[in-house]
Amino acid sequence: MEFDDVIRTTFAAREFTDAPLPDDVLVEILDTARFAPSGGNRQGAHIVVVRDADTKARLAELSKPAARRYLAQRRRGENPWNPLQPTTATPEEIAAVPGVDGFVSSIVTAPVVLVAAVDLGKVATTDSGLDRIGIVGGASIYPLVWNILTIARSRGYGGTITSMAVAEEPAVRELLGIPDSHALAAVIPLGRPVRQLTRLRRVEVRDFVTRERFDGEPLT
Repeated sequence: MEFDDVIRTTFAAREFTDAPLPDDVLVEILDTARFAPSGGNRQGAHIVVVRDADTKARLAELSKPAARRYLAQRRRGENPWNPLQPTTATPEEIAAVPGVDGFVSSIVTAPVVLVAAVDLGKVATTDSGLDRIGIVGGASIYPLVWNILTIARSRGYGGTITSMAVAEEPAVRELLGIPDSHALAAVIPLGRPVRQLTRLRRVEVRDFVTRERFDGEPLT
């Protein structure tokens, strides 16, 4: 695939065929993805490759508490897990929300699940002193995650970034032996998608790019 086509068509794949993702193909994907940038070029990422069915099932279970809140908030018309908008969903609503099994099923059905962690001793967090949720540290891990997804797309595979298990990080640490020095960043199911989407919906450049100032004229 042409580079522009890969970028324009890398979608969130959550349904997979029974086709395997062999180790040699996975190594090829990761061997290219590793050239992603990171804070200070410290390259603190660690990827755990999970194929064991029981481990995948446990990762899906650990994703359910956060997924329940996500789905309950969506039913209320809220932005799920938004730091500026606390949820009004009650614990009872969250506990009883339907659709949770389907929401996390990709972790179970994917032939391989990648668990991405990052060494906190190697991240650069220039926003750590600000009175808001930290964002900058993600630059040390998410470019690699995105590289994995785009390169997988170029080879006919696909996946998605899931983060619901991050809310249960201590349990995931215990499950996978992740040390306290590392933060859990994403759980990424990968496989051969049932469908290959070619048209994605995204806002236009003029809708999020402005000249000179945040409130400047749109770039057209």
